[in-house]
Amino acid sequence: MAVGYKAVIWNGFKQKYVIALWAIIITFIASFVVVTGLTQPEGESFHPVQLVLRAFGFAAFNLLTFILVIGPMARLTPRFKPLLYNRRHMGVSAFLLMTVHVGLVLMWYHGFSETNPFISLLTNNPQYHRIDGFPFESLGLAAFLILFVMAATSHDFWLANLGAPFWKALHMGVYLAYGALVAHILLGLVQNERSDLFGAWVLASAFVVATLHLITGFKEFTADRRSGFKPQSLDAEKGWVKVGAFTEIPDDRAVIVPGEGRERIAVFRYDGQVSAISNACKHQNGPLGEGRIVNGCVVCPWHGYEYTPRNGRAPAPFTERIKTYRTAIQAGEVYVNIQALPAGTDVEPARYEEASS
Repeated sequence: MAVGYKAVIWNGFKQKYVIALWAIIITFIASFVVVTGLTQPEGESFHPVQLVLRAFGFAAFNLLTFILVIGPMARLTPRFKPLLYNRRHMGVSAFLLMTVHVGLVLMWYHGFSETNPFISLLTNNPQYHRIDGFPFESLGLAAFLILFVMAATSHDFWLANLGAPFWKALHMGVYLAYGALVAHILLGLVQNERSDLFGAWVLASAFVVATLHLITGFKEFTADRRSGFKPQSLDAEKGWVKVGAFTEIPDDRAVIVPGEGRERIAVFRYDGQVSAISNACKHQNGPLGEGRIVNGCVVCPWHGYEYTPRNGRAPAPFTERIKTYRTAIQAGEVYVNIQALPAGTDVEPARYEEASS
């Protein structure tokens, strides 16, 4: 977290992370150029500029595919969670790769006429009614513009001023950009590529991304169904739902139950007691219930934001606050009232020892 808005804090870990990331990117680009250049059929060849622009474009697509895989994989296995902390670095890197790709395309194919390169790209081929002649470049440009907006608003300044819900909705445009890139590459291959290898790779990548998101979505849906949405009578009040046995909640971790509307509630067990807070981190709506309690604070698994479980407040000097919920324990069973309290409201934890005595 940061009290103010600062540039990236280049600690040792981030430096090694970015060096490793770009070492992989440069190796991929160099390998793509060499292998593609050496495997062209006899009598056919690409100009070095064409090889490089293709390499940058394909590197951007593969990196974006990996970025979209990180989220669902982190929900399926904790081994991917460390990648969430610096996923933004990958996103900016993918945008830079695409910027080089777009720049080379504009320079090589549209930079030698009096017409503005962008206008030339959009008007050079008007055959939108044909699959085999579709102006696929326009789809690539659309994807680039979406990613430009995302890269321009990636800093926490925009997150704080736009608000997490709007900022998150804006950055969900990555899926629209990814779909446009898939169509851009496939339509380009239909017109310019004889080999089916690249097409198969792109389709397989899109299939993996879609399948993983469907799996995690189904997992959340079934978890919501299991949690019941069945109100229990508790102290003659409404809104209470049964979470489950206290002993079934992992120590210093949480179970996630559905709240009102689209809300989700993270019910944490710690120090022989339970507290409930909103599952959405104030930073980027990260799933707090998938994190754990460290040194008395819930730590978001995405970027490390921290909250005290009994009041949903970030430790000083930070000021983030999230909604809290009342909890109770009866006969060893945990209950939570799904009616949210104002963000930062202090709620006495329900204690297992007292409930069992």
